[in-house]
Amino acid sequence: MNSPVLNLLPKISSPDDLKSLSPEELHEVVDELRDYIIQTVTETGGHLASTLGVVELTVALHTVYDTPVDKIIWDTGHQGYAHKILTGRFKEFPTIRRYKGISGFLKRTESEYDVFGAGHASTSISAALGLAVARDQKGEDHKVVAVIGDGAMTGGLAYEGLNNAGTLRKQMLVILNDNNMSISPNVGAMRTALTRMVTNPLYNRVRDEIWAWTRTLPFGKDLTRIMFKKAEESLKNLVVPGIFFDEMGFRYFGPVDGHDLDILVQTLKNIKSIKTPVLLHIVTTKGKGLKDAEDDPVGYHGIKGRPKGHPKSSTQAFTQVFGHLISEVANKRKDVVCITPAMREGSGLVEFAEKFPDRYFDVGIAEGHAVTFSSALAADGIRPVCTIYSTFMQRAFDHLVHDSALQHLPVVYCLDRAGLVGEDGPTHHGTLDIAYMRCIPDMIISAPKDGNEFRNLLYTGLSQTTSSFSIRYPKADAGTFDSDGQAELLPIGSWEIVKPGKDLTILAIGPQVFTALEAAKKTETSGCSCEVVNCRFIKPMDVAYLKRAVRRFSAILTVEEGALAGGFGEGVAAWLSDHDYRGRVGRAGIPDQFIEHGPREQLLKDVGLDTKSLLKKITTLLSPEKSKRTKQS
Repeated sequence: MNSPVLNLLPKISSPDDLKSLSPEELHEVVDELRDYIIQTVTETGGHLASTLGVVELTVALHTVYDTPVDKIIWDTGHQGYAHKILTGRFKEFPTIRRYKGISGFLKRTESEYDVFGAGHASTSISAALGLAVARDQKGEDHKVVAVIGDGAMTGGLAYEGLNNAGTLRKQMLVILNDNNMSISPNVGAMRTALTRMVTNPLYNRVRDEIWAWTRTLPFGKDLTRIMFKKAEESLKNLVVPGIFFDEMGFRYFGPVDGHDLDILVQTLKNIKSIKTPVLLHIVTTKGKGLKDAEDDPVGYHGIKGRPKGHPKSSTQAFTQVFGHLISEVANKRKDVVCITPAMREGSGLVEFAEKFPDRYFDVGIAEGHAVTFSSALAADGIRPVCTIYSTFMQRAFDHLVHDSALQHLPVVYCLDRAGLVGEDGPTHHGTLDIAYMRCIPDMIISAPKDGNEFRNLLYTGLSQTTSSFSIRYPKADAGTFDSDGQAELLPIGSWEIVKPGKDLTILAIGPQVFTALEAAKKTETSGCSCEVVNCRFIKPMDVAYLKRAVRRFSAILTVEEGALAGGFGEGVAAWLSDHDYRGRVGRAGIPDQFIEHGPREQLLKDVGLDTKSLLKKITTLLSPEKSKRTKQS
């Protein structure tokens, strides 16, 4: 791709620079932004379709509003690339999502213009209301704007925010970015004309004066107001779908063309000073400006960028293995259904959705609902497999406790992206699920070391009927997987010795088993003998093995791609302490901090989960034993 010609964009160091540009120059900025984003993201990878859809909106917002004094909150954050470029990060933009570069999401520590961090959807309205209340509490006078995509409106938190905002009646603007509907020319023209009318300052001044006049009526005041309100609503609802938001306490405007910069600027200026909550409905095309992205907005939601010479893996990722396994299971068992909160492609469920449309349920961005819905299915004899990214399962903790585990309902939860996910960074790292699930009574937690063991655990989870059952797996290659293999039902709580040893035992989870094996083999050159155990069941633990380990080993090392605080290693250490183990205990895992974005392999190295780091831990744990042997010889 040829480098785009950028005349104006490099000169914009802050949104203030936009305010001196002519309308024609603002249109040029839009074109340059779109070209620059396409060129950069196709090279580096990242979220493309979503951000291309809001380029005009971003320019309009930063032209009309006085940011960062005025506050703009971007829901989820992957819409914010153009926002980053216009707020002083033009030169840094090619580092987006790269190690030590700028984040692919909004990040408060990165810029004063990133008012509220966002990696999970549906949070913007609640956050905007909080900022509006804080503004009024402090006696300040600035505007607050939330930009939420229509997909995020499937999340219940968005409606909780709308409900509270409509009650508190604080001045704030919610922009509903609707990128899933089209406006026919005739209806679109009518709606645009009406929106121009109802956003016109003269119209609103007359409206307010009529409303105030009704207060002076000697009688029939309430009836007159009701009739006036109904007349206004009836007029609007002839051509706009705004009654729902009006009923929730918002003044509704729109829909307007989200790619018409002039209309956006004028509309935002007109509604900027309205004193009550306002919702502006704009219609955009996801992937606007890149035909491939417009034709396939789902495929271009996030792209990997151009490869840097790394050889293509010969194995399947865990996500693809899950997609194969869930279809395999569904072919054999008619009682199995699959539930996902808007993660069909990301969770590998495209094939399943096509083959079994009546047994596939995409519940929208509503993880709590996904868990309760699955639990009720299980309560009536259906066998639900609920697949949720590990980081998104955090939003459903209460439902997991009360609706699933407490009622002993056998839902199988498949947690994709468990561990470090790479360039998406701390909002998407799945590092906490072991810690928050370990404390739930009767919860079974498991992790496969490879694709074949994934099959065994999935069938094992579906074969039992008394407990909620979690299977966690990383965003990584699944290693050995036989697509025509046969399942083996595993005794729940059983571990597997993959390499015998006598000096130290390494208790490893998931694919970290293979990292532990590499480290163990390297110790053999120095005369050490390390046992490696595949701890495929995190809870319950293999107590029989632990009892033998207390007698056999002078040191024990746990390895997990999860938080050390509250994690598997902490559980093992607590058990050993309770049983008076006198040897040395080491733990490798994610430290008690949020891990930044970067290549997955680099991050594993940073947190000490690579072979070299494990080898160092093993050497440290065994060093007293080695010194003792040296003296004896």
